[in-house]
Amino acid sequence: MNGWVRVGTRSEFLPGEYKLVWDGDTPIAVYNIDGALYAVEDTCTHDGGDLAGGEVFGFEVECPRHGARFDLRTGAVTKPPAYEPIASFPVREEEGVIWTRDDR
Repeated sequence: MNGWVRVGTRSEFLPGEYKLVWDGDTPIAVYNIDGALYAVEDTCTHDGGDLAGGEVFGFEVECPRHGARFDLRTGAVTKPPAYEPIASFPVREEEGVIWTRDDR
């Protein structure tokens, strides 16, 4: 899969879990929410902190530093203090292997 970054296999990646991978300089957090996979840039637009490891509420991840929330499906801000969305990325699954990439 040229240009795609391997996240792991479906069996290693259970619902409620996330994995962090890098595409070049871009940290990408891939979340498994009830079997659906979502990939977002792992950088809060409020202050640049990591989002991975923050609490997940439904389809939202909360920044552990200041409480901003982002929709994992779209990257949209759902709660300040952030006002700029985070990037969201495509996710593919082929033969049980999950892939993502920074396609900007």
